[in-house]
Amino acid sequence: MIHAEGVAEVTDTTFEAEVLGAGLPVLVEFTADWCGPCRQLAPVLSAIAREEAGRLEVVQIDVDRNPGIASRYAVLSMPTLMVFEGGEPVKSMVGARPKRRLLQELEDVLPAAV
Repeated sequence: MIHAEGVAEVTDTTFEAEVLGAGLPVLVEFTADWCGPCRQLAPVLSAIAREEAGRLEVVQIDVDRNPGIASRYAVLSMPTLMVFEGGEPVKSMVGARPKRRLLQELEDVLPAAV
């Protein structure tokens, strides 16, 4: 899996506890080794995970090794980014994007800065 530095990896087994049971909104990147745009997105996710710590958790899941969760949420394209809040998906985006655009798209799901 293309691993973004500072971003935890979840699996079919740990998804429920780490994503659905999280106290903060969670941005999940559905990724795969063969995904070129996922490589472009890795440094963006690392930066957002670092900058938004305390307001947003960022995790990755490899769809080839964890097909159950990808199937459960009908993920067909990589990268797919989904935001989960309170155990439910509240936002879905497909494709790589620059950091500024991704942050703009996340504004409505991020809790206010303290």
